[in-house]
Amino acid sequence: MVNAVLVVDMLRGFLEEGYPLFCGDRARRIIPNIQRLLEQELTQGSKVFFICDHHTPDDPEFKMFPPHCIAGTIEAEVIPELAKYPGEVIPKQRYSAFFGTTLEEKLNKLKPEKLIVCGVCTNICVLHTVANARNRDWEVEVPADCVASFDEAAHRFALEHMEKTLGAKLTSVGRGQVKLPKFEPSEAVLSGETADIYFLRTVDILRHEALNPVATMEVFASRAGVLCGMEEVKALLSQVLPEGNREVWALAEGETMEKKEVVLRITAPYQSYGLYETAIGGILAHCSGWATAARECVEAARGIPVISFGARHVHPSVAGIMDYSAIIGGCAGCSSVAGAKLTGIEPSGTMPHALIIIIGDTVKATLAFDKHMPPEVSRVSLVATFKDEAEESLRVAQALGKKLSSVRLDTPGERGKVTPDLVKEVRARLDLAGFKHVKIFVSGGVNLERIKQFIDEGAPVDGFGVGSYITGAKPIDFTADLHEIEGKPIAKRGRIPGITPNPRLKRVM
Repeated sequence: MVNAVLVVDMLRGFLEEGYPLFCGDRARRIIPNIQRLLEQELTQGSKVFFICDHHTPDDPEFKMFPPHCIAGTIEAEVIPELAKYPGEVIPKQRYSAFFGTTLEEKLNKLKPEKLIVCGVCTNICVLHTVANARNRDWEVEVPADCVASFDEAAHRFALEHMEKTLGAKLTSVGRGQVKLPKFEPSEAVLSGETADIYFLRTVDILRHEALNPVATMEVFASRAGVLCGMEEVKALLSQVLPEGNREVWALAEGETMEKKEVVLRITAPYQSYGLYETAIGGILAHCSGWATAARECVEAARGIPVISFGARHVHPSVAGIMDYSAIIGGCAGCSSVAGAKLTGIEPSGTMPHALIIIIGDTVKATLAFDKHMPPEVSRVSLVATFKDEAEESLRVAQALGKKLSSVRLDTPGERGKVTPDLVKEVRARLDLAGFKHVKIFVSGGVNLERIKQFIDEGAPVDGFGVGSYITGAKPIDFTADLHEIEGKPIAKRGRIPGITPNPRLKRVM
């Protein structure tokens, strides 16, 4: 069943500077996210509706708002960045996409599985559209990084209201579809060096006894979360299971899973995979733990990008896998080269305190960064080394001008870390000096609670760097049980013999 994507008021009158109701730079930042959403949904056969203000010159709404998006004018056109995507235009004259339009009739014919609502303004037309959709009992998702408003406080209120009062599900497009890498199991895993010794001994005994029955093993999770590591598990199984005598069913990488839900079912001669139960459980446990923690941060950030900054908190041999898991969980990027390679993206990072300390001045270090880094690398300056963060932000902004993309606040714990009030001050001083284009990135001890604090207090953060909250996440335990031997239902005490039904599983091998 397909979805219906409602793209609300992504019009030139709201998204292009110079028009009376221009929603600002924050609104323009959702354009790439909506592009990813549309590409993602159109690939899956979803239907797109562009819900567009088409006012008459004497519209009563103009008693509250300046005249805007009058039918037939450039203001009422879908922005060029989105106009290229196939979709049906539904003109409207009121806040809700359902009021006085043909949308309801078209949805009743289409019968989509759910409605995905994006666009502007979160607290006006998006909110009223979601309310009317929920009143009609449609399942609704709102990607928080695909909606925006000219009023940040109202934007945050509307998101909370849609989720907690109307029952819409808040999601995040993040990076969209992650390019899944081709994993290669290591020799240590294939040889059984990383296995619990009793599995090596079991396989050895079965060989001597000439016992190698076709057995079905099911793997389930100890708690709910985001499944990650399945691609690596599949790569291992594809090498060790006999091609003519194997059947593997699994949930997909990045899917949510419930407590005790079977995520993997293997049917094959036991000796072909029994040795790898330890590896399968370990891969899924850590990767799913990291991905789940990342998803918590991404959802709390309400559409503000989260970057995985945790490589320094794990052993280097797993840094890439950790960052890959964080991106599967929804992070928009990662700092390690290994993690970026696995997901087919460019690593995210600015400059360390070490560069600034060695050069001796933040502005000189930033200018050196600008001089020697290729143009495709964003100019982001770390402003928490020698001077007050607000002062340093203005100094580097004055030195680089339009070339400066962002400043990174990374105040140490000895100075109280980065606070919402500090972010507000830096934003105000940059704006007053004419540097509204410069974004503010926050790092340094950022965790779930601090993200929520920044959001609740309305701090104008444009990105979060999260490290130890993701890397220190508790692994999700996975248990593997045999449920059939040669087609005969069987199980240990406390478990139900036979195949455990799970219609969400898809055959992958």
